[in-house]
Amino acid sequence: MTLTDVTDEQAGGRRRPGGRWIDEWDPEDTGFWERTGRAVANRNLWASIFVEHVGFSVWTLWSVFVLFMGPEYGVDAAGKFFLGATATLVGAVLRVPYTFAVARFGGRNWTIVSGLLLLVPTVAAAFVLQPGTPYPVFVLMAALAGFGGGNFASSMTNINTFFPEGRKGTALGLNAGGGNLGVAVIQLIALLVIATAGAAQPRLLLAVYIPLVVICSLCAALFMDNLSTVRNDTGAFRLAVADRDTSIMSFLYIGTFGSFIGYSFAFGLVLQTQFGRTPLQAAAVTFIGPLLGSLIRPVGGWLADRFGGARVTAVDFVAMAAASVVCIVASEMASLRLFVAGFIALFVFSGVGNGSTYKMIPAIFRRKALARITDRDAALLHARRVSGAAIGLIAAVGALGGLLINLAFRQSFAATRSGVPAFWVFFAFYLVCTAVTVVVYLRSPSRVGAGQPVTV
Repeated sequence: MTLTDVTDEQAGGRRRPGGRWIDEWDPEDTGFWERTGRAVANRNLWASIFVEHVGFSVWTLWSVFVLFMGPEYGVDAAGKFFLGATATLVGAVLRVPYTFAVARFGGRNWTIVSGLLLLVPTVAAAFVLQPGTPYPVFVLMAALAGFGGGNFASSMTNINTFFPEGRKGTALGLNAGGGNLGVAVIQLIALLVIATAGAAQPRLLLAVYIPLVVICSLCAALFMDNLSTVRNDTGAFRLAVADRDTSIMSFLYIGTFGSFIGYSFAFGLVLQTQFGRTPLQAAAVTFIGPLLGSLIRPVGGWLADRFGGARVTAVDFVAMAAASVVCIVASEMASLRLFVAGFIALFVFSGVGNGSTYKMIPAIFRRKALARITDRDAALLHARRVSGAAIGLIAAVGALGGLLINLAFRQSFAATRSGVPAFWVFFAFYLVCTAVTVVVYLRSPSRVGAGQPVTV
């Protein structure tokens, strides 16, 4: 008997058709967590990070491919921004069904399936990525890459159920940050390909990622578990949709994650279009922002655990507004160095905000449940149900921010050949997000149930 088998049995796990299931799971029980829960949860976390990491790489595949698409492809800057917008939109929409697939099929089972689905956009791209391919086919390929965007919602919903409240911020931050790193890693690999083989060999990226898709799916099969306590709960979905905080947090997540994924798709194109960078010059810089934004996301979760997610989020939006001003000034001065510094700052602060907002979500629903339900165990179960549904919905809406950013840049460059108008829109939006965070979660801390404070 392996160590994995022993651990699962101790956690109440058993084998049944459709994969490995754990029937008893109570991470809030300190004794259970120390004896068994921590090891099982961490094993699931690291396997989940791997699949989500590859998923993010596949999702942002076309943000890299457009750097390889020279004049012979016949696609202008506006057309390239639209490819990024298409992948973002499909990935955002898929996050809703992916969220509920965890409860329907089990976290482990769905992670395997969602991982293998990444073969569709990667294998398909290998056949059509060449000059002369009609533009609508490229749009279809970008849409298929949206499969990678859906992985985030199911992964976060699944990992949320494994960890106790006091560790959710760090765990969700690690899960999301490790996934977000997929953006930077694929851009680094693209830099290596362009530097060594030239801009005419984009298929070399697929030679790397098709095997990775198979490997990460195999890891999910070997190291992850299903929790039978997580059921397909349409009631929780209805409660999450109707809850005011789901809408508010979705709006705030547009500002944090929407910024991160939108800028990830757009950074290289903005450098090429506004500053005349070559594919190699653009690729040499574009990975830095997503890399730092991904690495710092767990720090945002940790800061939220320590100081409160609302405080960290409010300060973070002010910093993002300031970084937008830096990009505006740099654009007017035609200063590439200052522009890159400001753009990378946007990535860093969006990463911090991603971690802090995701810490807020389960904390908000947990406090509300404890304020309204006298039975503590029933309250915590209710909070896990509703927050799990809310996380997927918020992830889906937040990802639409990436669509809006790419469309804003597309319109800005089409009208003025500059990204300045778009940055002014982003600046105003971040100020609105700051005001919402302060008014709803800092100035009115006792608005939830029975007048009890809500520390988020």
